[in-house]
Amino acid sequence: MHKKLLSFLFLLSLLIVLLSSCNGEENSEYTPIPTSPVTVDLTQVPYPKLSDYHFFEGDMKNQLPSLNVIPYKPASSLFSDYAHKKRFIWMPIGLKGTYNGDGNVLELPVGAALIKTFYYDNVQPNNDTRIIETRIMIRKSTGWIFANYVWNTEQTEAFLDLNGSYTNISWKDDNNVIQTANYRIPSEVQCITCHKKKEIINNVEQVVHIPIGIKPQNLNFNYTYGNVSQNQLTKWIEQGYLENNFTLPTEANTTIDYNDTSKSLHLRARSYVDINCAHCHTEGRHCDYRPMRYSFTETGSANGLANMGVCVSTQDMQNFPPALSKIVTPGNINRSMMYYRLNTDNETYRMPLHGRTIIHQEGIALMEQWINSLTPCN
Repeated sequence: MHKKLLSFLFLLSLLIVLLSSCNGEENSEYTPIPTSPVTVDLTQVPYPKLSDYHFFEGDMKNQLPSLNVIPYKPASSLFSDYAHKKRFIWMPIGLKGTYNGDGNVLELPVGAALIKTFYYDNVQPNNDTRIIETRIMIRKSTGWIFANYVWNTEQTEAFLDLNGSYTNISWKDDNNVIQTANYRIPSEVQCITCHKKKEIINNVEQVVHIPIGIKPQNLNFNYTYGNVSQNQLTKWIEQGYLENNFTLPTEANTTIDYNDTSKSLHLRARSYVDINCAHCHTEGRHCDYRPMRYSFTETGSANGLANMGVCVSTQDMQNFPPALSKIVTPGNINRSMMYYRLNTDNETYRMPLHGRTIIHQEGIALMEQWINSLTPCN
């Protein structure tokens, strides 16, 4: 009996040791699943401070994205007084955006956030970096809302401000020339002007707000994520941010960087007006009463030149010099309304309506070259 008891105790001890060993192995191999610190409570946004979202790790001015906050970049950028931009997207786990055509904005789910920071390098007098503002668009069940955050002088925080304002900025450009601008931080009303779209909902025309740049045609090129270069649309699919149920745009349906002089002049001009003008000059948008249709899709159609205003009369446009008889007069910038409005900083006449206070010299040079390349009107 005594031997049986000892044997039982020995076997029990051995079993306990084995179980403990197994548990130890499991614990040593266990790796916690990282979770994103991002907080977007749709009942509370917009938050009073940018830091409340936790979109960035560490020192916020370094713009290091938190887990699942993905940087992105369109092929061409809207001119904003030479400000640089950093763009990011974040979406709740398990939700995906959907494709709606190469030239249409991706349909993002409720809870999605688009983040865009505007900043300058080589700011005078110390040649440092200054962040001006961070704009956020958040998708609620009722539609997209705007949240604009203005950075403090210390560059430690940005605070919600939808009223709009101006701030003076002086910086050294790539040619070591000092440039200045009275940079305009937009109000919510100005944001709406460029982001609004008329839609028919339940047989009633309504105005909704939508993003501008996140179209497949604009994202169909590689971006460097750390040490890996990858197509942005493919990255979004792998991240779980986009349904994998469409074909990537063809080269013909993909915009380019309008600064790329290796590309055709006409393609560069089309890409320029798409990103700088199409958000207003498209059906259902702010300036759809004008004949121009500047979206990349429409300027690539059979009526592409007419959609860009080539040889199109300006007879309904009042209070302009009479010499501006055409929106674009081939070979003559001085008789082209488009060039006139791009080449002025007068707020009454300049185009785009918002987003700039100074003239985009490189853009003007591109459009002048394009206008001079066109065949004269019949």
